[in-house]
Amino acid sequence: MLRPSAARQTSRRGARPGLRATQLVLALAAVLGTAGCSWMPSVPGAGLFESPRQLRGHSVDEEALTQITPGVSSRADVETLIGSPSQTSTFDNSTWYYMSSVTRQRPGRTLSVEDQRVVAISFTPAGVVQEIKRFGPEDARDVQVVSRVTPSPGNDRTILQQLFGNIGRLAPGVGGQANQTIGAPSR
Repeated sequence: MLRPSAARQTSRRGARPGLRATQLVLALAAVLGTAGCSWMPSVPGAGLFESPRQLRGHSVDEEALTQITPGVSSRADVETLIGSPSQTSTFDNSTWYYMSSVTRQRPGRTLSVEDQRVVAISFTPAGVVQEIKRFGPEDARDVQVVSRVTPSPGNDRTILQQLFGNIGRLAPGVGGQANQTIGAPSR
């Protein structure tokens, strides 16, 4: 015969595995929910959890850039010191562009750009460095997006016309065939 205190312990033990499983599932969900985040308490203005910073593009080292001398250095010197460019000028090869940015992934949104730099190196027709320019976020200009829509050929129909426009257009019977009784001879 069980004593009352032993019966209470048995009932508590029966409830504990379900409670532990629930706690385990909640802890696992919390860990998976913060999988791509890092805790950044020392960064001023940063939230408690933020995604890691990602470097994109071709970042140019300032020390290597100081070794390039306008009027003296050639294309080969530039390529040896800082590598091939991210982009060249559109119609000729007279300007090389090195573009880089630092981004962070925002949950459910697009990337946030924290820093963006462009280094433009211009060359003379002989292939000697003419000028080095640095561009940052302060040099950026806003681009106005045009919201016009190119018309497509055909008639413009409302949603209701699109939904109900085919009612009554079908020929009698399926696929335009006359209804026939199966097995009945045709006359």
